[in-house]
Amino acid sequence: MKKSMLLLILTTLLAITGLISCKNSIVKADRLPDIAKSFVDEYFPENAISYIKKDHELIKSTYEVVLQDGTEIEFNKSGEWVIIDCKKNAVPAALVPDVITEYVLAHFPGQQIVKIDRETFGHEIELSSDLELRFNKNGKVVQVED
Repeated sequence: MKKSMLLLILTTLLAITGLISCKNSIVKADRLPDIAKSFVDEYFPENAISYIKKDHELIKSTYEVVLQDGTEIEFNKSGEWVIIDCKKNAVPAALVPDVITEYVLAHFPGQQIVKIDRETFGHEIELSSDLELRFNKNGKVVQVED
């Protein structure tokens, strides 16, 4: 009896794990939501798309667009950007809230914002010096990590 119950539990756990695991697939640009295509065209016009990966998870799907210079942009299923990682290049200034830009200019002159994440609490950025800063929704710095 115990052996069959253990087998049933193990089988159930394996089935649940299979449902939760994500599937990743390479997709063509025409599968990217229109808002995401427009975003890439507007903010990265000179940088062609190298490939697009769609991540399918149990409760959400995301698109990871990789440009030819290595820039990575993650979009949610609606096509809104979530993360922009320009590696060693600056994130387009128009995409960074003014309060964050002003803070970086005042406290870290000469540094570029090379990555920005939109989080539920606000924004997280990475500077060209690899310093990471977290800002709340009001643009106040709440954490600095090196």
